[in-house]
Amino acid sequence: MLRRNPKGRSINGIVLLDKDIGLSSNAALQKVKRLFFAKKAGHTGALDFSASGILPICLGQATKIAQFLLEDDKRYFVRGKLGQISDTGDCEGSIIKTQPFEHLSDSEIAKVTASFKGNIFQIPPMYSALKRDGQPLYKLARKGIEVERESRLVTIYKIIYLGYKNGILSLEVTCSKGTYIRTLIEDIGEKLSCGAHVIELRRTGFAHIDIRQTLTFSELEILASNDYQALDEKILASEDMLLGLEDVYLSKVQSLDIKFGREIQTDKQGLLKVKLFNEKKQFLGIGQCQGNGIILPKKLFI
Repeated sequence: MLRRNPKGRSINGIVLLDKDIGLSSNAALQKVKRLFFAKKAGHTGALDFSASGILPICLGQATKIAQFLLEDDKRYFVRGKLGQISDTGDCEGSIIKTQPFEHLSDSEIAKVTASFKGNIFQIPPMYSALKRDGQPLYKLARKGIEVERESRLVTIYKIIYLGYKNGILSLEVTCSKGTYIRTLIEDIGEKLSCGAHVIELRRTGFAHIDIRQTLTFSELEILASNDYQALDEKILASEDMLLGLEDVYLSKVQSLDIKFGREIQTDKQGLLKVKLFNEKKQFLGIGQCQGNGIILPKKLFI
C-alpha cells in the first residue's frame, strides 16, 4: 500500500483531459487533482461551462509552463443556431431577439462564413473571464452591467464550412489564441442580418494535440488504483508539450549557473525562448535568449 502524504503527491507533467459539457474548467481541474492526489495543479486554455474538449491539466511544476501553452493555436467544432441572439452568445443564456433566416441559401451562408478567414477584429464578450479592475466581466454581466471593451486582433487560420440544415450552421475553426468562437458565430449571424448563437462547442485540437489523444474523467477513474501506476502512465512530460521551442543542452557548470539565476553563454543566436536540458538530458525549464548568445532563466523546474 502506498503511503499517502496528507498534502498530496509531488508529481509533474500534463494530463490531456477531454472535459465534459456542464462542468467548469476549474471544477474539472479539481476533480483531476483529487484523482491523481496531486499537491499542485492548474489548467490552461479554459473552456466554457457548456463546451467540451481538450483541456490540458498541468500537475506540479508543469504549472510553470501553462502560460506558454496559452500561446498555442486551437481547433474547434462548432454549431451555431441562426435567427436567434442570446444574451450570453451561447445556449446557456436567454434568447433576447429573433430574426428571419429561412430566406438564406446554403451558398450565401458558406460565402459569408468564408469571409472571416484571416486576420479579424473581435470585441470580447461580456460573458468572459477577462477582468476589469480585478473583476471578471461575466460577474459584471450577471449584474446587468456592461462595460466598453477594446477590439482585439485574432487570426482565423481555417474555417471549414461543414453544412447548414434546419437553421443550424456547422463549422470547423482553427484559430489563434484569444479567439472567441461565440463572438465569431455572433459576427457571422450579424453579417447574415439574422443573428446567431452557439449551441455546441467542442475543442478538438490544441497545438499539436488532437482530441483522440485525450482521456475523459470517467476513463481516468477506471485507471485509478492505490499505487497510481496506471494513472501516472497517462502523464505527459512538460517538454513534450513545447514543440515550438528549440532544445539547448547545458554542461554541468551551466546547469548550476542557470539554476542559481545566473546568465550563461552559448552559441544560440536570436531573441527566442528555448527549452533547457542539463548534462543528463533532464528538462530544467525555459530560458530566454538575449540575441548575443546569452541565455537567462525564464521558468525553471527546481
